Amino acid sequence: MKQGKIGPVETMAAGPVERHASGRLTIATAGPGFTDFTAAVAEFVRGSGIRDGLVTVFCRHTSASLTIQENADPDVQTDLMAALDGFAPRHAGYVHGAEGPDDMPAHIRTMVTDSALTIPLIDGRLALGTWQGIYLIEHRDRPHRREVVLSAIGS
Repeated sequence: MKQGKIGPVETMAAGPVERHASGRLTIATAGPGFTDFTAAVAEFVRGSGIRDGLVTVFCRHTSASLTIQENADPDVQTDLMAALDGFAPRHAGYVHGAEGPDDMPAHIRTMVTDSALTIPLIDGRLALGTWQGIYLIEHRDRPHRREVVLSAIGS
């Protein structure tokens, strides 16, 4: 097995943590699918005054989740939803069904994606790649209002 060459770590910023900011965001979903809220997180960061540090994004639900994913081609989201449908189908004979046939697969999908993301902040901006966006993934069949908590620390 070939291994690539790893270069040295380039220090981009160093110093004490001087600021903290937290906020809450409500996202109204339209049912299953991806909701891009990168701009809302970027606006929160700008308003925090933090130039270098981290922002944590946390979803307060067990049937919706978060991801950083490609934001250029919507076919990626379509294929990802199809993969999640195949991984955790709606009608697979789950024991838990008190909240409907879409609830247990939603819990499984959340378990294999993320409930929290941490993104570096560099010069007051999210250090995302060119084609990356921050998404809430709704796993339930009907629309919901999802709460996301944001926390930024840095200088």
